[in-house]
Amino acid sequence: MATVEQPSGPALREHIPLSALNHQLYCARRAYLIHAERVFVDNEHTVLGNLAHEAVDTPGYEHRAGWELLRALPLFSDTLGLSGKADLVEARRIPADSARICEARPVEYKKGPARRWSNDHVQLCAQALCLEEMFGLRISAGLIFHAASSLRTEVGFDDDLRALTLATLDALRTNLAQPKVPPAVLKPQCDGCSLRGICLPEAAIARRTRLYEPRDYS
Repeated sequence: MATVEQPSGPALREHIPLSALNHQLYCARRAYLIHAERVFVDNEHTVLGNLAHEAVDTPGYEHRAGWELLRALPLFSDTLGLSGKADLVEARRIPADSARICEARPVEYKKGPARRWSNDHVQLCAQALCLEEMFGLRISAGLIFHAASSLRTEVGFDDDLRALTLATLDALRTNLAQPKVPPAVLKPQCDGCSLRGICLPEAAIARRTRLYEPRDYS
């Protein structure tokens, strides 16, 4: 099984939002528009997503089925240069030392069913990497809660997903460091994207009209 090495160095000192990894895998152009040019527009999907998060956006905790539920927990990793907030972290503490967390798993809330792309899994894995650094743990899995069905999907943090998460972070930093926005590419992810009216991916495939087309008269 491959060994996953975490990047290090001064280039990682500036923290990037955890959500940016999701945007990068979904669409590099969207990630640049949101995080480099600070462009964002709501649509029905983003509004419904915000509504799905309302139950966990207020910081607090409770106990349920042997787990301590930590809502809206701030996350960070100085090693990776990431920061953000977990929708929910389910944690257990050492009985003899209630100040120490011995087990934790992040839970990400999503408005709809499981999606075809891996961007949600990468965002969840990045949250786990932050928790591992914060609490000195090894986290094997997390959960995605689908508000539409009230079902939870378990996501295992194996070496492949960890490697994809770190590779996505590298690609994201490279993307945000470039001087201009990546070119538009029309793809399935464009359906439902709130920035479609700004990005205009259809323009990338539009044929240019030629004013003069020479003919062969021979």
